[in-house]
Amino acid sequence: MSVVVFYASVSGSLEVKKRQERIMSVLSSKKINFRAVDITQNSEDKDLMRKIANNSKAMPPQIANGSNYCGDYEAFENAIEVEQLEEFLKM
Repeated sequence: MSVVVFYASVSGSLEVKKRQERIMSVLSSKKINFRAVDITQNSEDKDLMRKIANNSKAMPPQIANGSNYCGDYEAFENAIEVEQLEEFLKM
């Protein structure tokens, strides 16, 4: 399995863009391999994100490891704060 970051390349929210960039930056700096999936390019990817998150209204960014849901931005930040990023990412 691999870490998947669901994001939106088109967003009217600067906050969403900053959160997406932060997640990808942290993962890259820690040399954690991940796949970025742009949900704006394919509605099936958005549906998959929401199915994995078990939330029909989930908005990006969302993080999964394969088909196992890890969490959203807030959960990601909490994991960093308590130094449990690998556990959060189910690695």
